[in-house]
Amino acid sequence: MPDSADARLAMVQSQVLPNKVTDERVTDALNAVPRENFVPKALRGVAYVDEDISVGEGRYLMEPMVFARLLQAADIKPTDVALDVGCASGYSAAVLAQLCATVVAIEENEALAERATEQLAALEASNAAVITTSLNDGYADQKPYDVIVLNGSVAQLPEALTGQLADHGRLVAVVQDGIVGRAVLVTREGESINRIDLFDAAVPCLPGFEKEETFSF
Repeated sequence: MPDSADARLAMVQSQVLPNKVTDERVTDALNAVPRENFVPKALRGVAYVDEDISVGEGRYLMEPMVFARLLQAADIKPTDVALDVGCASGYSAAVLAQLCATVVAIEENEALAERATEQLAALEASNAAVITTSLNDGYADQKPYDVIVLNGSVAQLPEALTGQLADHGRLVAVVQDGIVGRAVLVTREGESINRIDLFDAAVPCLPGFEKEETFSF
């Protein structure tokens, strides 16, 4: 594959910037993290293509453009504490670590959580920690969070996660809506939870957040 720094720059210039991402902190963070380190060796040559990349165990790194637009919508501050839901191999946590003060990354798959921990240590991302726990429940021990990022689509927004937002906190996710989902921004203002639809996005579903099967007779 081409030099990884060149590949990252090309990803930002050809995929991210043309798709309404103007936040330089977001683009700088994407440029700083070697995406190829977080995918299987056989896929490192396509780590920067504009699609979701499988990392095994039925999990994916989100398409760069979608991920970048979600981060921009979250309006992440350097002092924020973020909850990264479904960090998989750790790429999302590594990018978030460039943007905020503390990242609590949760992953229920033990093999992926171990891989994420190793990669974050290799990048010296000391402000990010991986916790092996159920994704649906979030991680209440460290709440409230200024930012919550869901790394995959969900059938509906789980109350357990919106309940862990700080006042003025922001949650970004893709909510399933037929074949094409909707990226959404959820904000908390006191006891009020508000949702804004952002753009169409189709990303793989997070395990445990699928639409419940209904039966008719």
